[in-house]
Amino acid sequence: MEFSIEKKDNYTLVKVMVEKLDTHIAPALKSELVLVSGNGEKNIILDLGNCRYCDSSGLSAILVANRLCKNANGTFVLTGLQPAVERLITISQLDTVLNISYTLDKAVDLVGK
Repeated sequence: MEFSIEKKDNYTLVKVMVEKLDTHIAPALKSELVLVSGNGEKNIILDLGNCRYCDSSGLSAILVANRLCKNANGTFVLTGLQPAVERLITISQLDTVLNISYTLDKAVDLVGK
């Protein structure tokens, strides 16, 4: 299983279970995120705690989730960033666009507002 999806009260937690978010995983993650959003969920927390590597297709999946939530007037939060993934997001200047939280509790707080 590449990711787990848990529906909570006011958000859906999507947890990537593999170490690499790359071209093998990103398309499936994208379609899951579209499904979650299509089911009326506007708040998504993406937990990348297990993920040590991310490439451009992984970033693309993250941006799709961010756009879906924005379009639904919801909140998208990224949590559990490992150093290499965080560096990539910073280099891509996506840290200025995305809600990033270092703990799941803080991510839940961000969604709750």
